[in-house]
Amino acid sequence: QVQLVESGGELVQAGGSLRLSCVASGRSFSTYTMGWFRQAQGKERELVARITAGDGTNYADSVKGRFTISRDNAKNTVYLQMNSLKPEDTAVYYCAAGWGDSADPNRYGYWGQGTQVTVSS
Repeated sequence: QVQLVESGGELVQAGGSLRLSCVASGRSFSTYTMGWFRQAQGKERELVARITAGDGTNYADSVKGRFTISRDNAKNTVYLQMNSLKPEDTAVYYCAAGWGDSADPNRYGYWGQGTQVTVSS
């Protein structure tokens, strides 16, 4: 069992930066693929970035070059550094823990409660 708690979401102006954090409790954090998903109002949940147990990373095209995912296994924490934020990045951001290397939300068995990111124009 893994519990995930996100933090760091807030209101920011376009062009600004935020860093989201997700702290995991439970065992074997280092063995999970960790993902950051987001869901904007009226839209489906989408994968923003993921990092595997081997530190392989993958990003949605819409955030490549602007967002960076990283993990600190000693702190059971995964981060999402978000730069050059745009109004279309506005969404609830969720941290998730899963298996393999997939963008499919169904491959992630553990989810946090979400943190709101709002980017004003």
